[in-house]
Amino acid sequence: MLIPLANDPRDYAWGSTSLIADLEGREPSGGVEAEVWFGDHPADPSETPDGRTLDRWIADEGADAGVPESLPYLLKLLAAASALSIQAHPSKPQAEAGFAREEAAGVPRDAADRTYRDDNHKPELIVALSDTFRALAGLRELDATRRLIGALGSGAQPLADRVNAQDATLAGVVGWLLSDGVDAARDVIAAAVAAESEEFATELDMARTLNAAFPGDPGIVVALLMNLVTLRRGEGLFVPAGVLHAYLEGLGVELMAASDNVLRGGLTPKHVDAAELVSVLDDTPGLPPVLHPRDLGDGVAAYDVPVDDFTLLTVRSQEDGEASVAVTGPAIVLATAGAPTVRGRASGSSATLSPGRAVLVTPDEGQVLVSGGGDLFIALPGR
Repeated sequence: MLIPLANDPRDYAWGSTSLIADLEGREPSGGVEAEVWFGDHPADPSETPDGRTLDRWIADEGADAGVPESLPYLLKLLAAASALSIQAHPSKPQAEAGFAREEAAGVPRDAADRTYRDDNHKPELIVALSDTFRALAGLRELDATRRLIGALGSGAQPLADRVNAQDATLAGVVGWLLSDGVDAARDVIAAAVAAESEEFATELDMARTLNAAFPGDPGIVVALLMNLVTLRRGEGLFVPAGVLHAYLEGLGVELMAASDNVLRGGLTPKHVDAAELVSVLDDTPGLPPVLHPRDLGDGVAAYDVPVDDFTLLTVRSQEDGEASVAVTGPAIVLATAGAPTVRGRASGSSATLSPGRAVLVTPDEGQVLVSGGGDLFIALPGR
């Protein structure tokens, strides 16, 4: 069975006024469009053609087609014109413990200061659809960070002292910046705005841009400790539990475990719990995990991620051929270019998709067949 899915764009302040509209080949709405969700997440489930939300359709009819009670993943179009908050997500055990703790304390799940809104982890993968997609991911190697801090001059001395202390950890530095070190962070920001460095010119330009949007926010200094990454079209960035990250600019397809647990580390007016963020933070410095799709043949490629919640495939279909993908669980197929036709093997039912349109393919189809020319992504449970 093929179930067309639709949803309205979410209007987060960091979203773009044009990227999603351009992908879909329509005039911009005049408002900000940040994300379009494809899935059954209760915060914003997709709608089916008969007006039911996808979670309601699954409850009513999903079992007969082999669909579990809830999807293990959430697929999104994401369009950023400015920075999202710096954030990290808990591991599964951390999420379970944190959720139980806040439930026992009676913190409403929709409270502004609630951290754990469910008991799941939230690993995520973003794949660039725009020519470039800029992001921050993970903490930079220490030698390079020390050189950057050195380029800022005397205004960054308190930060230098923290980073260079014998017993220092990067997690501890981040926690200090977001709590007791807020005043020192403002001095570092001022130094970064005024500094010049050939080696770190891009990072300093980023700091100036962030300061214009979030004046004096200590997250700007956290950002200066992180890897600045530019993805090219088709490249992916995988973010496991505990890794600091923030998307800065561009259009992408995002796939994540079905969770809403976010611990923020700046660049946001929302609740920041520095101590809890530090408790889940993986502060191992190093290069970010940029992914290139693994060719599976017939125009199909996979983004390999070390989690069981989801798999993301990309398919480039040809006018005169047909690609076949096994459906081992509920699949969501999202078109991003051309006019590919998706057909279920068992039922023979089909749908021709335009960019930005998606369908749920139920597991009883066994295979999904793609033809007609165009590009699409297929989200599946992990395998």
